[in-house]
Amino acid sequence: MNMSMNQILGLMALVIGGALLMVAYNSSNAPIDQLSTTLTGRYSNETMLFFGIGLASAVGGGLLAFFGGGRK
Repeated sequence: MNMSMNQILGLMALVIGGALLMVAYNSSNAPIDQLSTTLTGRYSNETMLFFGIGLASAVGGGLLAFFGGGRK
């Protein structure tokens, strides 16, 4: 299996995105964020930032990993 540099970067972005999504999920279950959600009906800005960046990185990395091989 010969991987191109784009595919390797895509896999790295996918892993980092997954890690950020896990951090965001754990952050959303923290007691202070639960209280904030109960009072305001929304997650904190930091939690939403982790969710957004994590999702974008995971999707972009996955697409790059699968389709970034180029022609051979």
